[in-house]
Amino acid sequence: MSVETRELNHWDHRFLNLARLIASWSKDPSTQVGSVIVDPMLRIVATGFNGLPSGVEDTIERLSDRSIKYDMVVHAERNAIIDAKRDLSGTSLYVWPIMPCSVCAAMVIQTGVTEVISVETDDQRLIDSCRFELTQEMFSEANVRLMLAAKTFLDEAEPARKKA
Repeated sequence: MSVETRELNHWDHRFLNLARLIASWSKDPSTQVGSVIVDPMLRIVATGFNGLPSGVEDTIERLSDRSIKYDMVVHAERNAIIDAKRDLSGTSLYVWPIMPCSVCAAMVIQTGVTEVISVETDDQRLIDSCRFELTQEMFSEANVRLMLAAKTFLDEAEPARKKA
């Protein structure tokens, strides 16, 4: 159940920053999540943010009532996977500001994503409701590499590119 570490590079910085920007597109007043799927050639395959399904009205009443919202919302990771419309074997998934919940983790594993890069969270409500410990266990067993950056990672300057 360990989280792997490697030095995050300027591409990781860029894709996490993009996931953070995409998260801001969510209309959810309490939790905004964004995701980016990238192929091994560092090309963006798909993006997603959490929200109600297409064609379903985003009312403040629905988005503010957790008992309704949780049954209706499509998570950012699922939206990106749906948007991809292609084989995702060998791709990387960037998620901001929390790693995938256990339900999304199962979908990530089934689609062939091999690496998930996200950020650490200390929000106990999210840790408990999203079952992050189970996510880590599933990723470990399925050989999906999980890397968590410190929340401050994006506040730092973009890492320098390595010279060829």
